[in-house]
Amino acid sequence: MNDLHLQCAKNKLIFTLSMLKYIHHISFFFILFGILPISASEIKDPSSKNGDKKSEIKEYILHHLQDSHDFNLLSYTDSVGKKIHFGFPLPVILWDEGFKIFSSSRLHHGESVAHVGKNYYKLEHNKIYKTDSKGLIEYDESNHPTNPVPLDFSMTKGVVSIIFTSLIMFFLFKGLADSYKKNNLVAKGIGRFFEPIVLYVRDEIAIPNIGEKYYKNYMSYLLTLFFFIWFLNILGLTPLGINVTGNIAVTFCLALITFLITNLTAKKVYWKHIFWMPGVPLPMKIALAPIELLGVMIKPFALMIRLYANISAGHIVLMSLISLIFVFRNWLGSSLSFILAFSISIIEILVAVLQAYIFTVLSALYFGFAVEEHDHEEHDH
Repeated sequence: MNDLHLQCAKNKLIFTLSMLKYIHHISFFFILFGILPISASEIKDPSSKNGDKKSEIKEYILHHLQDSHDFNLLSYTDSVGKKIHFGFPLPVILWDEGFKIFSSSRLHHGESVAHVGKNYYKLEHNKIYKTDSKGLIEYDESNHPTNPVPLDFSMTKGVVSIIFTSLIMFFLFKGLADSYKKNNLVAKGIGRFFEPIVLYVRDEIAIPNIGEKYYKNYMSYLLTLFFFIWFLNILGLTPLGINVTGNIAVTFCLALITFLITNLTAKKVYWKHIFWMPGVPLPMKIALAPIELLGVMIKPFALMIRLYANISAGHIVLMSLISLIFVFRNWLGSSLSFILAFSISIIEILVAVLQAYIFTVLSALYFGFAVEEHDHEEHDH
């Protein structure tokens, strides 16, 4: 019981540190966008609007955080004002009275109208709308597009990144398993680096939180979860401009899987402690039941928001610091911004593995609650 209390205290400390980091990122974000992004040229030139530079930076960062229908590596504006993109298109798959499949190059980053069969489609605000041959998009009073939106099953940049990460994990750990077979359970090559991590997940996360009796039932998921989040976080720090774990749809799916596994594998005792807590007076049982049920729903929500908020805030801070290099336009301000951005990027490498660790620990903790054996149940009877 003391070990359980110690583990709970440890997890509460991890949660507190994670929330403090989140608050720090958000506070830093407001400071950057509220005070700093005013360039020297804007101060010297009264005709320039202070909000233009800040709006441009905000738009660029928000574009970086969003998913896209093409894998854009680099873009710039040439001397005549034309935007040039470097990258490769991805397949667009729409359901609009049947499947419509075409290349995202036909949308040309929202600058062209794609004619597919009898229909016309246009990319607007990172969403594909049905339109006419002229690409007309109508808006309501709140400035929201009112054009029909077909169901979008496209292979976006985020989807491609997930598939790429999954293939890396498959071949990496298949090689590790093959090396065990060939070398009498001794890892070779890159497997020597990942073997201690696998053992750490087992010995320091799965067994302490779930117990030696049931941890093997969850090990495959916990290992997949840890390395999947870690690899995607690292991939998001590369110049490819990928932000998969900063997409709330991805973190929602991960949290939903944890939620389903927890509740589908839970013992009867787990549900009894939620709906009819033993050893508690009847009025308190009735009062605590909806609160406990609410807690079941809040757990995956906390998982979803924590990973999404921390990764998104890290990208915002890093992109903001990089943007300041072009805002200050002098050797002192730009140099300081570069040094600070470089330092934050090093910290983000540590945050990448920390967020994978926290998500995995909390998932294991929820599994442990679901299969926990309560000795006092026998005494109650």
